[in-house]
Amino acid sequence: MRLCLLSPAPTAAPPRERLPFLGAGRWGGDWAERRALVRACARAAGGPVKPAALARDLGPAHRVAWWLCLSVRPSAGAIMADAASQVLLGSGLTILSQPLMYVKVLIQVGYEPLPPTIGRNIFGRQVCQLPGLFSYAQHIASIDGRRGLFTGLTPRLCSGVLGTVVHGKVLQHYQESDKGEELGPGNVQKEVSSSFDHVIKETTREMIARSAATLITHPFHVITLRSMVQFIGRESKYCGLCDSIITIYREEGILGFFAGLVPRLLGDILSLWLCNSLAYLVNTYALDSGVSTMNEMKSYSQAVTGFFASMLTYPFVLVSNLMAVNNCGLAGGCPPYSPIYTSWIDCWCMLQKEGNMSRGNSLFFRKVPFGKTYCCDLKMLI
Repeated sequence: MRLCLLSPAPTAAPPRERLPFLGAGRWGGDWAERRALVRACARAAGGPVKPAALARDLGPAHRVAWWLCLSVRPSAGAIMADAASQVLLGSGLTILSQPLMYVKVLIQVGYEPLPPTIGRNIFGRQVCQLPGLFSYAQHIASIDGRRGLFTGLTPRLCSGVLGTVVHGKVLQHYQESDKGEELGPGNVQKEVSSSFDHVIKETTREMIARSAATLITHPFHVITLRSMVQFIGRESKYCGLCDSIITIYREEGILGFFAGLVPRLLGDILSLWLCNSLAYLVNTYALDSGVSTMNEMKSYSQAVTGFFASMLTYPFVLVSNLMAVNNCGLAGGCPPYSPIYTSWIDCWCMLQKEGNMSRGNSLFFRKVPFGKTYCCDLKMLI
């Protein structure tokens, strides 16, 4: 059913084609669109139109629909459902990937409890390599049980949920502002900008949304990392979420919640711009627009460029995680696992000098670095 908004004066009703129509299922769009509808009715009627006058001239059923248009946000339910689905999906993936991240973080800080073994690389040659993901996870489970593989899950879930909400709110704000500009009074439709300008605009907005989410959720990220790293020294300093917050604030102040934030932000921003720029270049100059499977190929190119960008910016992730646990009172943040770094640049330079910029990037076929000393050699109590 489609509703026609009539003018307040039945005797001077404008032609039907000059009046806006409302879809019965949409209830008139968002707030900016509703204001635009009222202004359109005013221009069609030749004078100012009040919502009460419009509602008085409509029938009982149409009058209810009109007031719903003015008072109820139509897309709120869809937005909430979409946000809820994203949160649930993200939480499920977080739970499933928690053991993988646990092992990855311990490898990043240099914790190698198992001695190297003789194995084969991807080319079938015998090499001396470090244990992979499954052997590492089995070692953790043998000490703390299978439940121990999910250490740090609570703050990581909080970080994921809060980050999804903040990211969605920022993008929603930009979308609403765009609709308001398009439906504003006397607004002339602008020419369609070039695709490269569109890429820059969307990437900038995505960068702001991601940066806002990272800034707000970084304290939970720090707690997650320290909860995992305390496995090395068998500490219990960062056990509960509230206790961890109190401990960090008491020992390091507010700045302690943002340890390692700068390299993390730089890595996210560089990865995003690299991914979108490379995807634009590939889709514009490398792919033939006449191919029938063009959309599928573009989606694949986005995934490939995203993987390539994440590989290039991995050192920022490594440095950020090391700075988040460095000199925090845990054995994993002190020698012999980690030197005391004065800044994240000092950490970067030292890792580059040692050739460890990709440490933890691969969880399989891990080669033994030259001159590495292991816990089993030091006979440390793990």
